[in-house]
Amino acid sequence: MTDTTTTLVTAIGEGAGKTAITVALARLAADRDRSVGYMKPKGTRLQSNVGKTLDRDPMLAREVLGLDAEMHQMEPVVYSPTFVEGAVRGTEDPDALRERIREEFEGLAADRDHVFVEGGGDWTTGGVVDLTDVDVADLLDARVVLVADYGTPGDLDAVLAAADAFGDRLAGVLFNKVDDAAFDSLDRDGIPFLESRGISVFGALPHEKELAGVTVADLADELGAELLTDGPTDAFVERFLVGAMGGDEALRHFRRARDAAVITGGDRADVQTAALDASGVKCLVLTGGHRPSGAVLGRAAEAGTAVLAVNTDTATAIDRVEEVISGGRTRDVRTVERMADLLAAHADVDALV
Repeated sequence: MTDTTTTLVTAIGEGAGKTAITVALARLAADRDRSVGYMKPKGTRLQSNVGKTLDRDPMLAREVLGLDAEMHQMEPVVYSPTFVEGAVRGTEDPDALRERIREEFEGLAADRDHVFVEGGGDWTTGGVVDLTDVDVADLLDARVVLVADYGTPGDLDAVLAAADAFGDRLAGVLFNKVDDAAFDSLDRDGIPFLESRGISVFGALPHEKELAGVTVADLADELGAELLTDGPTDAFVERFLVGAMGGDEALRHFRRARDAAVITGGDRADVQTAALDASGVKCLVLTGGHRPSGAVLGRAAEAGTAVLAVNTDTATAIDRVEEVISGGRTRDVRTVERMADLLAAHADVDALV
């Protein structure tokens, strides 16, 4: 290994904000006149791109950090469902994969002061080929920043388990997407508890709608949905509900929601109407290729709620919406800039970079 400092950013769960945090930390290090590199050894955020399966995250890193590394260097292992099936059947050689990652890393790190490595999925992803983030940290001799969320003290169980697995490599924990309601408990009890167990905490970033959700326009785009209304599509959606119950029950269910998309059959006028009566519902996703009635579209226009139509069945739509929303907003340069601002305001950036 070179004299390069290596930081691996890993997370307790998926959709934790690892990409924005990893790239923002690299940018903050570059602002301090350090030459930086980026790697994501296991590509988990996949899209088809000119016949190849590519992860979007290295593309964003390359754009923001002005890197000229090739995709296959930044992402040596494409951790696709097909790859995992093959690994379980024994067609992947863990030693060869480790060697590939090590070689590409050494090329990327050769003339860099600091390389930021993004973990895949959550910290346990990669176990079928002995390449969890614990294994990757050992392989690349990396210090580890663990990204975690916090809602209640029970969430610290998962932090302790990960801290135990990373051992001395764990530099500390960074909490992300913390709701206002949970901040006091984290500050008063959670952080002192972790520090009493010898675990450093770099800071706690507030829940930020712009970073957590996707806009209705983004959702429509990612689903390839037809937009049936003319209203604004810049509302943020952070969760989804499935409308499978009767109208009255649906209305009670939807009234508790905030910043939600409701997925239901295009032929379920009762559920559609109930969803449009709930202020927290930002859009309807109608499945099965059915068009809703004129009355429903009129009501949607009055409520300023977007209606999207997809041709797939409800189960497929649920999977797809879940994937888009849990991935957070479409990653772009603005996301990284906003995350860099949040880190500067709420975390110990000097200790992180």
